[in-house]
Amino acid sequence: MKKQFILTIDQSTSGTKAILFNCAGEIIAKTSFPHTQIYPQPGWVEHNPIEIYDNVMLAALSVLEIGGITPDKLAALTITNQRETAVIWDAVTGLPVHPAIVWQCQRTADTCEVLKNAGFEKLIQSKAGLLLDPYFSASKWSWILQHIPAAAEKLLQGRLLAGTIDSWLLWKLTGGKTHATDYTNASRTSLFNIHTLQWDEELCALFKVPISILPEVKNSDECFGYTDPSGFFGLEIPITGIIGDSQAALFGNHCFEIGSAKATFGTGTSVMMNVGEHCHASERGLVAAIAWGMSGKITYALEAVIRTTGDSLNWLRDNMGLFSTFEEMEVLSKETPACEGVYLVPAFVGLGAPYWDSHARAAITGINRSTRKGHIVRAALESIAYQVKDAVILMQSSSGINLNKLYVDGGASGNATLMQFQADMLGTQVIKSGIAEVSALGSMYLGGIYTGWWSSAKEIVSQSGLGNIYDSKMEIEQREVNYAGWKRAVTSVLVERTECTIMPSHHL
Repeated sequence: MKKQFILTIDQSTSGTKAILFNCAGEIIAKTSFPHTQIYPQPGWVEHNPIEIYDNVMLAALSVLEIGGITPDKLAALTITNQRETAVIWDAVTGLPVHPAIVWQCQRTADTCEVLKNAGFEKLIQSKAGLLLDPYFSASKWSWILQHIPAAAEKLLQGRLLAGTIDSWLLWKLTGGKTHATDYTNASRTSLFNIHTLQWDEELCALFKVPISILPEVKNSDECFGYTDPSGFFGLEIPITGIIGDSQAALFGNHCFEIGSAKATFGTGTSVMMNVGEHCHASERGLVAAIAWGMSGKITYALEAVIRTTGDSLNWLRDNMGLFSTFEEMEVLSKETPACEGVYLVPAFVGLGAPYWDSHARAAITGINRSTRKGHIVRAALESIAYQVKDAVILMQSSSGINLNKLYVDGGASGNATLMQFQADMLGTQVIKSGIAEVSALGSMYLGGIYTGWWSSAKEIVSQSGLGNIYDSKMEIEQREVNYAGWKRAVTSVLVERTECTIMPSHHL
């Protein structure tokens, strides 16, 4: 019987999706299950790993029923996941020793600050490509080992395993036979040397995380193991296509050429650029990462995380009451073709790359007597495009690689006004993904390469999936005037004004 379907698990911060693809890369069925967000105290965020695994199994069963597909028709199971979220579990009992510490959790901020003040950030950047920040997994694993007595005891007994969510799910799905991860997830831990492609002894010693409990690291298109028949429909199905969600979106958006980039618009925005086979140094808030490992070849990326983009629109709706629905917002923005000198700087929780001023606070500038709510809504939309432009300029100056296309996905990518303005401000083509499940699509593509559906990324490019294409229409002079106004508005809210100069944008 021909195995003509791939089941992809998209395990995100808010829930778990299961998507069933056919061998043409088309979605046959999908379903999702939310999981509980746990907030033990202010700034702390946790998930229940058992609940997440149970939801994976529920979602898998449900999507097969919806699609009318029997499990024996599955060619592979693939996984894309929330990155950085840290789990430690007992290899004997199969139970976590503590809830998963989510990437958003700030409980290790003081620990990271101590290490930063001791001068260790440059060491971490040089080896792992990352900032010294509680965002990443290393300090989370360290916290569990140091604060949970049972963890320390089981560590001495050699019973502990540590991993990100992909590793936890892989271990459970294989019945405890496989403890592994892929290069993309490993590269977000602060313990993996992205140049030697190994867990780094010096970094592990710095965070007091033994290498012995960390997973084996593989290419995303390898076979990681097989489902345990006793727990997965009585079948041994290959598990492949494991990749972190942001990198999966890069792959799903066909960003295979050097200089191609994607922006995933959500509460914040992740901007990631393919920089090829050579790793480029990170600076001013950029992080270097592994985009994917495929067929034994590593592709690198630069990434900038913008803290507040879509959330500024939520603020206008929920806190300021300027509109009730996003459809109403779209009408307001279309009725206001220009912001007329009004700028909104959404520094509600400070500003990220390239400014990195945690003390900056939001402001609306340029208001005059004729300013209407449409101008403020338009300014909020445009602030998203300006921040993406900031990130792209920083990536170009750091790598010497010019952006050739920007692929977009996520909620705000459906706003035609914003996407046209984004193309105008970048002076390049903006291409919207044709499907919402672009991270799952990337994971599925990698699984399809393993199963032989496609021979290479080049063959995948022929697949459909692209939506609207936006070409730049704005005159260069107007683009420069608009962007200069944005930079003045940002400068007005900066508190820490050193090392925050933006490179000129004439080449965009």
